[in-house]
Amino acid sequence: MIVLALGYILSASQIEDSFMTDPVGPRIFPYIIATVMILCSVAMILRPDPDAEWPAGPMLAQLGLALLVLIGYAYAITPVGFIIPTAIASGVLSWQIGGRPARAAITGIGLGIGLWVLFRLVLGLGLRGLPAGWGI
Repeated sequence: MIVLALGYILSASQIEDSFMTDPVGPRIFPYIIATVMILCSVAMILRPDPDAEWPAGPMLAQLGLALLVLIGYAYAITPVGFIIPTAIASGVLSWQIGGRPARAAITGIGLGIGLWVLFRLVLGLGLRGLPAGWGI
């Protein structure tokens, strides 16, 4: 994790300032995240959990499914828009943590639409809600 955090710092150091930046700049948030990662990694090295239980069997399959859903989400968000991939990913992940399928689907749809409204309409981010040509 320390090596990953150092790579994150290196990547953040390559971010260029635009002519209209805030006083803090675009690099500070990645630097904060990397610093926290390093501090947590050092804490785990100095005080490891003596009774750590690693997942096996069905739990590994669930973790694998979650990983595949998140990778698929990352690839789908650009061509399909924000709402549909977010609804599917959050629905599947909600179902995985113990929700009933119907409630997980409602949660996914609610998060997909609600987060799009928050990011697009409230925060003003240039986020495409649906695939190109579908309207929003």
